[in-house]
Amino acid sequence: MPRDDASGLEWLLFTQSGVLTWAQATAELTPAKVRHLLASGRWQRVCRGLLRAAPDGPFDRDQRWWVAVLAAGQGGVLAGLAAAQAGGLRGSWRYETVDVLVPHRRRAADLLRRLPLGLPAVRVRRVRALPAADRQRGRPDRTSMARSLVDAAQWARTDEEAQQILAAGCQQRRVTPAEITAVLDRMPRALRRGLIRETLQDVAGGAQALSEIDLVRLCRRHDLPVPDGQERRRDARGRVRYLDAYWRRWGLHVEVDGAHHLDVRQWAADLRRQNDVWISGDRILRFTAFDVRHRPAEVVAQLRAALAAAGWRP
Repeated sequence: MPRDDASGLEWLLFTQSGVLTWAQATAELTPAKVRHLLASGRWQRVCRGLLRAAPDGPFDRDQRWWVAVLAAGQGGVLAGLAAAQAGGLRGSWRYETVDVLVPHRRRAADLLRRLPLGLPAVRVRRVRALPAADRQRGRPDRTSMARSLVDAAQWARTDEEAQQILAAGCQQRRVTPAEITAVLDRMPRALRRGLIRETLQDVAGGAQALSEIDLVRLCRRHDLPVPDGQERRRDARGRVRYLDAYWRRWGLHVEVDGAHHLDVRQWAADLRRQNDVWISGDRILRFTAFDVRHRPAEVVAQLRAALAAAGWRP
């Protein structure tokens, strides 16, 4: 933290993690002084018009975000997964591209080739409107958590990754499903709208019953026995548990997991409950709600195999 009597340059470097534009630097120092700092190696030229007040070396995460936003130009805000992580989202995803939103009237800068090697690729996306409710002041400025998660989900490489990002944001209490839904309502052309809504229902808990209905319909459609529904049972500690679907005659128990089961604490509880089922002598299968809805052939094949192994005959 700079001292109270620190110069404007010191405060600027502190605020922007040591990254600044040429215009910002020359507003505080003479052009000759800036060129001397670069020539002496005390400062580094990141790319045209963008500097770092440090010798050549690796960039930390905050510096990478500032490089992306400042290189994108006026009006740029951090967006997508990078913005969500800047807002406190925890987790690791292989998606390394940093997304930045700029006003639609501006031409999007091509930073994929402009930035040096060693920095994550920056994708600049133009947006026609970004309501104040979808903006968040920060270092650097970014989209709100709800908007960031919607964008991250629609830009994710796979549906599974999109679900993980949404679930993490809600489970870590960075945002509520209702806040994400409000953003989605303002974005009628967003990609994966249906998937995002389904995932929000899973996280909120309402989709668990829907997934059980989907499972029953799946069984009827493929001439499989219909499960007995939620089975009330006490675990080894005497607590009452409810099984999602249970074929009592064949001792088969199926759990349909919503996105909230991705949470580590929930996962540990699920494993303990699964162990109790195995100890009692029943078979157990587990599917995600996404699998039941979007990969029915795989679910049916495993259900059929488990029932047949338990003695069921078509």
